[in-house]
Amino acid sequence: MAAEKSLDKLRGEIDRLDDALHDLLMKRAEVVERVAALKEDGGQVTLRPGREAEIVRRIVARHGGRFPKPTLARLWRELISGMCAIQGQVSMAVYSPERGAGYLDLARDHYGSSAVMTPWSSPGQVVRAVAEGSANVGILPMPDRDDGELWWTSLMGDSTDLPRIVTRLPFSGATRSDGLEALVVARQSFDPTGYDRSWLGVETLPDVSRARLRAVLGAAGLEPTALAATHRQSDSWLHLVEISGALSPDDRRLAKLVERREPVLRCALLGGYPVPLSPEDLAD
Repeated sequence: MAAEKSLDKLRGEIDRLDDALHDLLMKRAEVVERVAALKEDGGQVTLRPGREAEIVRRIVARHGGRFPKPTLARLWRELISGMCAIQGQVSMAVYSPERGAGYLDLARDHYGSSAVMTPWSSPGQVVRAVAEGSANVGILPMPDRDDGELWWTSLMGDSTDLPRIVTRLPFSGATRSDGLEALVVARQSFDPTGYDRSWLGVETLPDVSRARLRAVLGAAGLEPTALAATHRQSDSWLHLVEISGALSPDDRRLAKLVERREPVLRCALLGGYPVPLSPEDLAD
């Protein structure tokens, strides 16, 4: 009997905590509505990948107790997605090859169960959907995968409306059994957090080795973390390079990289992403 009374008391405490959590959730939604009212974007959905990453990273870092950090991160991602939905429906163009729904799963895990997803059979279709405005974001394969289409070269144009890389998935640090990762593109600039990577498209003279490209980047003050892909053309080569830190279009190092025009002919900033949470970040 005493044990049953103790259980009833604890269950009552859980109910009161649930009510308190729900009250705070409703208050948070009210603040989000006020933020949306102050924005001058005509009611359009504005995603802030960097700000969202900072929120999740801060919550995970301050966490204590036995509640699993990976579950906490996923819970907060769903919360953020629901709050974004208050401002408007998020639509996604998702690369979905004939076999497997892995990219759809990655998109749903990050952007929540309420997001509208349209599958496309090629990366090029995803880029076009975002560029034309029929999707807020696009989910694309990592460029070092052998998927046959060099979608990143289409981001190297001069138009200011071209999609830019803004996120890398999964962000929560949860490694999939198939090792699948993705990049997210949107028609907005990269949102720096202080713990970031940038992507550069670099056009060089032919026959430039990876070692020489690394040396040229280093001489310009850029630290490459990955040489992800190379597209060999007859008169020039295109390289996709990941750089440590957040770059802006007016970064002096980019001008220094091309000032001699040998071997670098031009470079284009394709965006960047907040560094995902690591397994160590999510460890108990």
